[in-house]
Amino acid sequence: MIVVALVGTIVQAEPIRIATFNAELTRKGPGLLLRDIQRGEDEQVQAFVVLLSEVRPDIIALQGIDYDLRQTTLKALVETLSTAGLTYPHYFTAAPNAGQSTGLDLNGNGRLGDADDAHGFGRFNGMGGMAVLSRFPIDRDAAEDFTSMLWRNLEDHTYPMVNGAPFGGEDVFAAHRLSSRGHWVVPIKTPEHGTLRLMTFHATPPIYDGEEDRNGRRNHDEVAFWLNYLTRDTNMNPFIIAGTANTDPARGRGRRRAIKELLASPDLQNPFDDSPTADFKDPLPGDLRVDYLLPSVDWRVVDNGMVTSPIASRHSLLWVDITRANP
Repeated sequence: MIVVALVGTIVQAEPIRIATFNAELTRKGPGLLLRDIQRGEDEQVQAFVVLLSEVRPDIIALQGIDYDLRQTTLKALVETLSTAGLTYPHYFTAAPNAGQSTGLDLNGNGRLGDADDAHGFGRFNGMGGMAVLSRFPIDRDAAEDFTSMLWRNLEDHTYPMVNGAPFGGEDVFAAHRLSSRGHWVVPIKTPEHGTLRLMTFHATPPIYDGEEDRNGRRNHDEVAFWLNYLTRDTNMNPFIIAGTANTDPARGRGRRRAIKELLASPDLQNPFDDSPTADFKDPLPGDLRVDYLLPSVDWRVVDNGMVTSPIASRHSLLWVDITRANP
């Protein structure tokens, strides 16, 4: 009789790959991105599919994808990825501030109805929104959407003041939202690592404004939102911040304090160096680090990388392989 003794074997959970990508899948009018996806001949869409097929993230936060109320465009994109062998049965999106009319003169140029007078810059409602694609179930009921949060309600906000009064007047100050697109906390139920909270956003560029520096200040505060959120966070589930901050900690324009503090946060890991993540027009704004993927300290980073596809986007796709630090 042969007795086989099984000495305690620790089975390591498989890492999960999380990515963020500003895909710049936005068009000049509503429905045009859907048209391009359905035709199957658009070079940018094809490059996007090839890029994701190469990286094969389990979860990806997308920025710069046009939104529609019925989510027809996103569904068409998911179907296109599935045809290419990359299946995302779960996805999340919500209406961005981009293109939502305010009826106010937010940019202070004396005219109404500009793209910059919307709650977030946009030539049409839903221009350049956000989405999350996942292989794992998304807890939609527990998702937090801060898109409608007023700028003035952020603690220690830097809203522009002119001669002691809010830029644009009291009506604008009372209605101005913080997010140019949105701020979301999306819980995702992974099979081996429990619930992961994906914190994602897409901040406005800190340019294209006047001496009041409305965009620069808003950009700063969109990043500072996460610093404020983390000071109040009592949820024990691990998280990762993923998105386009549109601020480089060392180069280009912008108020850098918030991004520097976020990168230095004791709650976060910064697996990437300060190499540029976007290839913008030279000399200005130039090549900048504007995209970020920051796991909480609850994770162990196994690997990470950055992949560039100029046909797909000026931005690079960032990915990390992570597993629980203390399973």
